[in-house]
Amino acid sequence: MSLEKDLKIIFAGTPEFAAAHLRALIEHRYNLVAVYTQPDRPAGRGKKLHASPVKNTAEQAKLSVFQPQSLRDENAQSELASLNADLMIVVAYGLILPQKVLDTPRLGCINVHGSILPRWRGAAPIQRAIEAGDQETGITIMQMEAGLDTGPMLLKKQCPITIGDTSAVLHDRLIDVGCNALLEALPLIAANKVVAEQQDDSLATYAQKISKEEALIDWLSEADMLVQKIHALNPFPTAYTLLNGERLRILEVRAISEATDTEAGTIVQATPEGINVACSDGQICVQKLQLPGKKPMDARSALNGFAELLRVGQVLGR
Repeated sequence: MSLEKDLKIIFAGTPEFAAAHLRALIEHRYNLVAVYTQPDRPAGRGKKLHASPVKNTAEQAKLSVFQPQSLRDENAQSELASLNADLMIVVAYGLILPQKVLDTPRLGCINVHGSILPRWRGAAPIQRAIEAGDQETGITIMQMEAGLDTGPMLLKKQCPITIGDTSAVLHDRLIDVGCNALLEALPLIAANKVVAEQQDDSLATYAQKISKEEALIDWLSEADMLVQKIHALNPFPTAYTLLNGERLRILEVRAISEATDTEAGTIVQATPEGINVACSDGQICVQKLQLPGKKPMDARSALNGFAELLRVGQVLGR
């Protein structure tokens, strides 16, 4: 067996992004001694408890699952230490790892982070990269330390951000990049051949967690900034405006440079190709939207069924 397959690995993660990395490790027959994920959370209308994607993946593979409320608890730390792991792989876990936990595995803890560090440290690197108009992002495999995403970088892989990318699209593209980067890094770590690169803290930016309050569209913004924000917030929490007092969710758009003297938020054109809305320096062409109580639909479908609601002259956001 190869060196990396001899490693006793703890995996820690919670959402689908993490679950995809766990599946890659399972498929490549890594020695996973335990999987850590956040406790089951209430979700849906009935508020029933739902397991995380990582827990579902681990249980399907018959792996041991641990769900402590916190890793600051001494009993949780002792339980983790008893696993006698060589390495802990952390992917979007969502719990803070105190120094005692970071020091427990023989080779420490590594993190698969969704940006090229030190740009976009923090909780929402994918969304913030799109919102900022970045043309490139990527994956950093990082040795974890007590600071927030401040540890030495072990491997970096670039990934382009193309015009029209939503967070959902970029998320899936980065899953492929991240899984390949992790599988490339593990043999180097096992053989002690990885060369760590210190981060330049002066270049750091912080990817603050996305809040629902950010989702309300300000039509007085510039067209390019609106496009970036709307795509960054797709699929969560989804940008919206008000239409007759109800939420109209805006999912996919493009900028039009042609200026108009119409009040910002006014529908200036409505065709099957898109619904044009005035903003501060041009227009936004809405290509995909979701009316209250309806499923997401393209502009053609929306106009076929709700042309009067989306007529020229209608002002959004009031």
